[in-house]
Amino acid sequence: MRRFKIGQIVNTQGIGGEVRVLPATDDPARFGLLIGRRVRLEKGAAAEEYFISAVRYNKRFVIVKFEGVNDMTAAEALKGMDITIGEELALPLEADEYYHQDLYGMDVYTEGGQRLGVITGIIQTGANDVYSVTTPEKAEILIPAIKQCVLDVDVPARRMLVRLMDGML
Repeated sequence: MRRFKIGQIVNTQGIGGEVRVLPATDDPARFGLLIGRRVRLEKGAAAEEYFISAVRYNKRFVIVKFEGVNDMTAAEALKGMDITIGEELALPLEADEYYHQDLYGMDVYTEGGQRLGVITGIIQTGANDVYSVTTPEKAEILIPAIKQCVLDVDVPARRMLVRLMDGML
């Protein structure tokens, strides 16, 4: 089963066992939908499952309370862990939306058929994502994720078709 990273625990919050989470999702409000649901906390090979008992929001962070984590010491042990969910809890995608993890390593081609390289990074700018494509020569090409540039994404074929605007190479 595929798993999706939705955030990373970056610190504790107060003394009651809450943690501060940096969301890795476009919609941090999705954490509220997970109250009473089981998520997995992962760091390297270590993984444990926890139930989310409460969620609140503070600026750019999501404050999460896990069942059984009742003090700062227990919360401190979770620092640096990624919060992941199974595919069954993932929000449905709209047309022309993709999970970031499906784009990493995808081959990128121009509309003329030239292979540019593979997607090795995704920069979230707020307005739109920007795909970092690493060429075979190890150069980087930045491609904005806008309809004028990204013409087609075929996730099963692991292929993206792009139109390069002036100055992109």
